[in-house]
Amino acid sequence: MTSPRRHLPAGTAGAGPYDLAVDPASAGWTHSSLRVLTLPPGGTHTFATGDSEWIVLPLSGGCAVDTEGRHFVLQGRTDVFTAVTDFAYAPRDAHVTVTSRAGGRFALTGARCARRLAARYGPASAVPVELRGTGVCSRQVNNFAAAGVFDCDKLIAVEVLTPGGNWSSYPPHKHDEHRPGEESELEEVYYFEVAGGPAGSGYQRVSPSRPGGTDVLAEVRTGDAVLIPDGWHGPSMAAPGHTLYYLNVMAGPGAEREWLIRDHPDHAWIRGTWPGQPVDPRLPLYLPGGDR
Repeated sequence: MTSPRRHLPAGTAGAGPYDLAVDPASAGWTHSSLRVLTLPPGGTHTFATGDSEWIVLPLSGGCAVDTEGRHFVLQGRTDVFTAVTDFAYAPRDAHVTVTSRAGGRFALTGARCARRLAARYGPASAVPVELRGTGVCSRQVNNFAAAGVFDCDKLIAVEVLTPGGNWSSYPPHKHDEHRPGEESELEEVYYFEVAGGPAGSGYQRVSPSRPGGTDVLAEVRTGDAVLIPDGWHGPSMAAPGHTLYYLNVMAGPGAEREWLIRDHPDHAWIRGTWPGQPVDPRLPLYLPGGDR
């Protein structure tokens, strides 16, 4: 049996209406899913949530989301580099219709789950924007569906923006073992977009945390994804002049919905250097209200 690919270049992992379709079967794992949907002006798409909970997250443009008798209007955004976006949550065992009057691109982030929660709207104004790291490790994190921020059963999802020339997801860290109070077991998808058009690129490293584990060094461009079932992941490197965006989608088997990481022992000391350095002055790129 051929092992699933871990680096999925743009255009190589679509299915049906989706530009990118990652699910447990294609990824060779159990919990996490991500789909990227492009709709033309006036376009509509309906899908069944099945055994997973889902968040509809605009990447560019806005849309309406209908599910469970609820109608949510998502204002969306021009693109991921200009604003925090609002979003909509849909429970398992439901149907969802996404309609976009002007067209756009939408991420559908999913996780297999047991509990059936209520369909809800997530306003952009309620998304915590965090500046993580300092110096060349500075990055912005939009914690729209982080544990403890927005209620889900299993799904954890955040957006990360890294200014050109900086490293994020650093020091390298992992979450592939259940260690109570120390580390969560979570499968993770990184979905990338790069500012600056087709010429823009970045790099993603995943190194093995166990014999035969995940080992990736990939040049990533807009529309690429990297699948991380295990391993030390990081750095995510933004090429000078090109802001790097990635959407993290995580889920796992733990009874508690939590994101606990363990730093690589050879690089954990890097965190100790952060207090002596300023945060990159280019950050934040934007705040929930749309202002810098």
